[in-house]
Amino acid sequence: MRYGRTATETSQGKGVILSHKLDQILISHTQPDFNDRLKKLCNQRLALGRIKGYKESEDIATIIQAVDQKTDEASDAAVSEYTREYDKVDLKPEQFRIKPEDLKKAYDQIDKDLLVSIKKAIGNVRKYQEQIFIGNKKENEHPGIKYTPIKRVGIWIPGASAPLPSTVIMTAIPAQVAGVEKIVIVSPPRYKQSIHPVTLAVCYELKIDEVYRAGGVPAVAALASEKGTIPRVDKIVGPGNKHVQAAKKMVSSDYVAIDSVAGPSEVLIIADDDANPAWVAVDMLSQAEHGEDSTAVVFTESQKLADSVIDELEKQLTHLDRAQEAEKSLIKFAGVVVFKDIASIISEANNFAAEHLHIQCGDKSREIADKIDNAGAIFIGEYSPVAVGDYWAGPSHTLPTGQTAKFFSALSANDFVKSTSIIEYSREQLEAGADDIIRLAMVEGLDAHARSVQIRRGVNYTGQ
Repeated sequence: MRYGRTATETSQGKGVILSHKLDQILISHTQPDFNDRLKKLCNQRLALGRIKGYKESEDIATIIQAVDQKTDEASDAAVSEYTREYDKVDLKPEQFRIKPEDLKKAYDQIDKDLLVSIKKAIGNVRKYQEQIFIGNKKENEHPGIKYTPIKRVGIWIPGASAPLPSTVIMTAIPAQVAGVEKIVIVSPPRYKQSIHPVTLAVCYELKIDEVYRAGGVPAVAALASEKGTIPRVDKIVGPGNKHVQAAKKMVSSDYVAIDSVAGPSEVLIIADDDANPAWVAVDMLSQAEHGEDSTAVVFTESQKLADSVIDELEKQLTHLDRAQEAEKSLIKFAGVVVFKDIASIISEANNFAAEHLHIQCGDKSREIADKIDNAGAIFIGEYSPVAVGDYWAGPSHTLPTGQTAKFFSALSANDFVKSTSIIEYSREQLEAGADDIIRLAMVEGLDAHARSVQIRRGVNYTGQ
């Protein structure tokens, strides 16, 4: 047990002094306040994903209204204004769109080994999305329904000094597999007043040529507006900070569809004594390094594993490039939770409904996975780290967070089609159901519904 450590014992590295602060993330069923601490852990995580704050929402609504102006010129002026204010880049409307020659230049200059890896990842994702796409089924496999691709999709790609090419891959390829006609990419101009060349190179590889330097709330608003240089789309997908997610939520009520309202990244790891504590720790850190609002949690039956994982966190954290951000994340939102039995773990894991659920329980991993109903993605076994899903395996890494995995799914090609019901009855089929249809219509007081069937049986209504 770890409760006896003194505050004078310290670990230090890369400017981080832990003083064994991570002992506080241990939550055990043997502690009298176990249920309260477990509930607090879950509630903290839920709060991260909520869009709240009246003033903040009011500001976002103001930007959306400003961009959705009556004229193209007014709309473009608003996008320029807010891009200048928030991204510190002064762009004229004719500078929003990345020129084709700049896409080609970025592609030609990309590291060739990196390009090979990108192409392999694209192949993996495309193959997987084609295999799961419902539109590939033959008509007789799903009679009575027609699937049609959404025509125009907008993808919001985060912008920073480091590129996020994987996000382009994981959002655009499912749309392409579904047959989306127009894909529009928007991203903040935060790399030398433009979009990172690696991101542009991936767009070129995917033959996406509508790429715009615009980010945050203005870009979301522009994608939902009929006016301006940035074209309106029918659906907006992609990750982003709380302001972007709030904007997506607002425009979805009246203007366009969205994938979901996503919060900070999260992982839940179910592990037992068969797990390697060093591997479990680094899997926690791979989420914590996303930022201080990220969540990394372990559920286990083993006190020994729990203690070892915390030891490993303290060792490995000191050597992490983003150590300070990861440490803040762990202290604020992480948990290593020791349960009394596996049944309790499975029950709480289904309630937790994690974005990423990683099961490291040796030969029992698949059996446990089969009992999980709520998760964005399930990673089975010690050789399936979340990074495999983020970059390589094929499923999209755009996943539901904050317990929304109870009702939202991972983004896939199936999210870029809409369904239309098909009803085609013969005279004989209508006759067979006529009495029942008439009876149901009449009990609802809808006699014209009933008459629409009766008139086809030869009953003449002339107003008599």
